[in-house]
Parts: sequence; structure tokens; C-alpha cells
Amino acid sequence: MLCMWLRRFIYRWTFPAAIILPLWLLIGWGVFNASGWAILWVLFIAIPSVLIGEIVLALMMRARTSAREARMASWWDVLGFTVWHGLTIAVGFYPQKWFGLLLTAAIAAAVGVFWLMIWQLWNDARLRGGGIRIVGGSAPSQEAGAPKPSVSVDDVYIIQENTARRD
Repeated sequence: MLCMWLRRFIYRWTFPAAIILPLWLLIGWGVFNASGWAILWVLFIAIPSVLIGEIVLALMMRARTSAREARMASWWDVLGFTVWHGLTIAVGFYPQKWFGLLLTAAIAAAVGVFWLMIWQLWNDARLRGGGIRIVGGSAPSQEAGAPKPSVSVDDVYIIQENTARRD
């Protein structure tokens, strides 16, 4: 029960996190007395990149049919977002000794989550067979020497969405 709750929480948390995490970086700068130059980094690089990155990654997660149907994140999503968000929160404390290492790790985690989303999107699409298949149809009858028409009035094609998962 707790496992399902955690996956649903991460699924719902991603869009609010797009606002909360950049806000935390700004608040942390003020609360933990970061340097004056750090505000330039926060305003012009950190806040926009975390905001845009979080929105893009949340949309990529929700683009997967498996995530939309279950209304839950996968365990890979939980791992990736937890690591990235944890590192982003740690960066917001602006520790002088560990700041560079935490910042580098947070950037690497964001890039890793991006590639994780691409990998999951690819696998989801591949396992579902691309989503559509042609069920029926007939070839038009041809007379010898007649040009081949592109579409016949007698042709009927039924396209169904493939909702069954192939394992």
C-alpha cells in the first residue's frame, strides 16, 4: 500500500516541484547567507533550468501510456526524481564546502533523469507496438495493362489502437 502511495505521490509531485524547487533555491540563498554573486547564478541559471527541466521531465513521464493508465510513476521515475530533487534541495542549503560537488551531482542527476525518461518512452512505445495496427483491407482488382489506382472505393481499412501490452 505504501509503495503505491509513493509512486502516486511522485506522479502528482512533479508539476508542483517545478515551482517549489526553484523557489527553494531562492529562499535558501537568502536564509543561508550565500554570496552576492550566487544570486546571479540563482536568478539567471538555476531557477530557469530547474523550472523548465522539471516541466519537461514531468511531461515526458506523463507522455508514457503506462504512467497515464496507472496514474503512477514507475519505480525508475521514483528513483530518478528522488535523487535529483534531493540533490537540488541540498544545493539550496548552499554549503560552502560541498556546493560544487552537490551542484555537479544535481546537474548529472537531471541529465540522467532525462535519458531515463527517453529510455522509458522508447520501451513503452516498443512494447505497445506503436499504438496502431491495420486490421483488414483488400487489394483492388486490376485489369491487365490498366494503371494502378492509388485508392479504390471498395477498400475499407479499420485501424484499431493496440491497447494490449506485449511482454
